[in-house]
Amino acid sequence: TAGTAAATGTASPATGDAKQALLASTAATRDGNFRFTMTGGGSSAEGQVHEPSQSARMKVSLGDSSSDLSMTLDVIHHRPDSWVKVDLGGRAAGSVPGLEELNLGKYQHLDQTRIKGNHNLDFDFDRLDPAGSEVLTQGVTEVRRTGEGAYAGTLDVSKAAEAGSLDANVITALGAQAKTVPFTARVDAQGRLSELVVQIPAAGQQQAQDVRITYSDYGNATAAQQPPADQVVEAPAELYNLFN
Repeated sequence: TAGTAAATGTASPATGDAKQALLASTAATRDGNFRFTMTGGGSSAEGQVHEPSQSARMKVSLGDSSSDLSMTLDVIHHRPDSWVKVDLGGRAAGSVPGLEELNLGKYQHLDQTRIKGNHNLDFDFDRLDPAGSEVLTQGVTEVRRTGEGAYAGTLDVSKAAEAGSLDANVITALGAQAKTVPFTARVDAQGRLSELVVQIPAAGQQQAQDVRITYSDYGNATAAQQPPADQVVEAPAELYNLFN
């Protein structure tokens, strides 16, 4: 409850404690038991992380109906295995190289050595938060409390490409602006991060955009279920080529 949070000081810090409270708000993601969403840059993702079962599931949308090519990915990780089901849309969907071999509609079992480092297909069980909010908040350069459980300030995102939620090309395009990117944040009654909005300014060919990350169901996520065996095939080379 809000009263409990106020008593513990987690959700109602004095102004001078705002940065520390925000840094502490990401600690719960290390437990690896939560649901999350991410939107920004023409893509979106939602899913669950369940470290107790060494599993995670994400539904990722890349591009939209106005794009030449859009993709929707249903990615399941159950250590040590991963699978993806791919749907393609957009005007160019019918001309994707190797389309006939892509096994669309099936879950494709992935070779871990071929997806390592690919943020759309890979999942690192040593870094449990796909959005990397802990990395982002460590770049806070200024923060103030704006209300009960609400914060605003600026971030230095120049070294935040590893966070997973910010594109490295966008960070590069920002140049010096990357050191003072505005953000807002909210924490729940237990002082845990519930929303982080990074307000990326326009730079070069890149339009201004908001990257919005949310967290919920801390401690109450569920294990990701492995796909039924009769819906699984081995991923062909064409699948990996699609992401290169």
